[in-house]
Amino acid sequence: MINLEAPIIPWIGMGGIKLYSHISELKSLLESEKVECFLYDKFLVRYEIKGKIYMFFNLINGKLFKITTLEEYKGLLFDEIYVGQKTEEMLRVDTSFEYDEFEEVYVSDKGVFVETEPETDTVKWISVYIKELETEEFDRALW
Repeated sequence: MINLEAPIIPWIGMGGIKLYSHISELKSLLESEKVECFLYDKFLVRYEIKGKIYMFFNLINGKLFKITTLEEYKGLLFDEIYVGQKTEEMLRVDTSFEYDEFEEVYVSDKGVFVETEPETDTVKWISVYIKELETEEFDRALW
């Protein structure tokens, strides 16, 4: 079961789910929830637990490397940032965010991406990920 009010903790996880977990550890969760699965690269898969979270796994090592909030997630990032919050307020709370124009997300070196909704200028998704995400070790699944 996902705790939709659990804090969002960069480098660690959210909803009571930890990054680096093996897919076998989350099998019962994936079986008990309304889930869709998307293969978005030869060796990367995304599970969508409807309205709650996305979970991204590497198929080579079977481990969870990124978790993203969806609209029903109520937990807080840094005890203050949440889905639906105004972007301006988010940037006041934590000044480490920088906008990545290529990815179209706010990035913090603290281990988090935030995607915003341009029409409402609010936080749409919050993602936490493993430290190895942008490394050669990630590509080779050596983490």
